[in-house]
Amino acid sequence: MHIEPGIVDGAKIVLSYATAAGAAATGLFMLGQSTRQSGLASVALRSVIATVATFGFFQVLPHYPVGVSEVHLILGSTLFLILGAGPAALGLAMGLLLQGLFFAPFDLPQYGMNVTTLLVPLFAVAVLAQRIIPAGTAYVDLRYADVLKLSFAYQGGVVAWVAFWAFYGQGASALAGIGMFGAAYITVVLIEPLVDLAILAGAKALAGRMPASLVTPRLLASA
Repeated sequence: MHIEPGIVDGAKIVLSYATAAGAAATGLFMLGQSTRQSGLASVALRSVIATVATFGFFQVLPHYPVGVSEVHLILGSTLFLILGAGPAALGLAMGLLLQGLFFAPFDLPQYGMNVTTLLVPLFAVAVLAQRIIPAGTAYVDLRYADVLKLSFAYQGGVVAWVAFWAFYGQGASALAGIGMFGAAYITVVLIEPLVDLAILAGAKALAGRMPASLVTPRLLASA
């Protein structure tokens, strides 16, 4: 989902600074909520895990350019379900930054756009989870239909933001590239729920045998 260099440039790129600032403020608010719930040490540990995972998603897993961006397997809903919204938000932002600093410096001017594209859909997933997952249901007990909704919300949000930036930067000339990118992302939407369910099943099997500080409290216990 990296916005390609040149898609948005000049004065238009200033908008990305504003959206990134708003996303950062929301992420910090969620981090505060997580810290009050489970303590600073747990949140810090989960944030590090999310950062390492995000770096791996971008740098290690296969990715390929399609249309106006690149298709990545970004397991945003997975990070949310396992680590919680706050740590997942910080991990996505930091993992993307590290990847840009060390391996893709040409992406740094687009960092505001890219971090907005990653974080805003995560916030939508957090809101959706509150609405569709009953308070007495632990995440490890979610059904495929619920996980699919969360995955679709995240990946659909990523596609929507990429489309926005491309249209904002290039106008109607970007429509063909946007269509190609959106069509390619269907594969990610189909794969992510299966990954989520496999990881949730593994977490359920390990219940009681892994430190509680490694995961969000909601993973194994009801709200």
